[in-house]
Amino acid sequence: MSAPSTPPNAQAPHPRAALFDANDPAPPALPVCDHYAGVEARMHKSLALQAQLGPVFDVTLDAEDGAPIGGEVEHALLIASLLGGQANCFGRVGTRVLPVDHPRFDDVLQIVLGAVRLPAYVMLPKPRGVADVDRAAAALDAAGGTAVPLHALIETHGALEQVAAIAAHPRIESLSFGLMDFVSAHRGAIPASAMSAKGQFEHALVVRAKLEISAACHAHAKVPSHCVVTEFKHPAALMEAAGKACRQLGYARMWSIHPDQIRPIVDAFTPSVAEVDQAVEILMAARAAHWAPIRHRDTLHDRASYRYFWQIVERAHRTSYADGPQLPAEVRQAFFGLPL
Repeated sequence: MSAPSTPPNAQAPHPRAALFDANDPAPPALPVCDHYAGVEARMHKSLALQAQLGPVFDVTLDAEDGAPIGGEVEHALLIASLLGGQANCFGRVGTRVLPVDHPRFDDVLQIVLGAVRLPAYVMLPKPRGVADVDRAAAALDAAGGTAVPLHALIETHGALEQVAAIAAHPRIESLSFGLMDFVSAHRGAIPASAMSAKGQFEHALVVRAKLEISAACHAHAKVPSHCVVTEFKHPAALMEAAGKACRQLGYARMWSIHPDQIRPIVDAFTPSVAEVDQAVEILMAARAAHWAPIRHRDTLHDRASYRYFWQIVERAHRTSYADGPQLPAEVRQAFFGLPL
């Protein structure tokens, strides 16, 4: 006996409901660029640029390296004022706090969580393993940040050794690779060239660390975030590095440390026009078939490939500038609830 057919006028379920198992959650849909600013003037400029371009990138206000030694509390008060200010118009502003063993860790955390508007996330630097992540999560909760996701930097030997357990931590949303501190932790065994845009993709220990972080994140539905490129005056080197991070190493996000790096990073993580066109054609045909198998240009597709193409469309949506090209209007309306 054949299964009953779907009524012709019934609306097909949304891709997120039709294609993904509730027990296999998708990673958070974070912007592909995480822009760091630690100096007050650059913080204001970063927030103004975000207001101009839209939430295609996050702004991370840096309470660690951005604060002068001895001035951590005053710097945290500045960050709290910016978090609660009108310039935080999309709610996509986070903050990097101090390492858990810093004497001002709790003070800084309480100040930024006392802002009028909570940070979009808190970035934890230099955890040495799961125990430090546990301590940070407990402090976050105690300070009123139970709803604030925790991000962490993998830049110590202990954190890399326990990266799968850290990625599995329920409070973790994203893991970033801390290239500079990771190289320094090897006490000269890794040459300085491994911190360059090109060399970081050539040294075996650095590439191994990047792959382990990326794989751990994907295994636990977390977002892997790629490290910095310090040569901010060389856009071609940045684009090449961002392309490798996205296409070869499986990263879904990347750090920016200069405003000129934001657009190149977003562009590198944006699917090509051909990729988006193919994904849209297949998904619209699949939706019309209520997610049953279809034939598209002499190739058979089913829900396994639909999941891939849906992720292409989602990434294209997340990387659309306010002043740039958008997905087709019917796609935005059908899948993202936006008006035609």
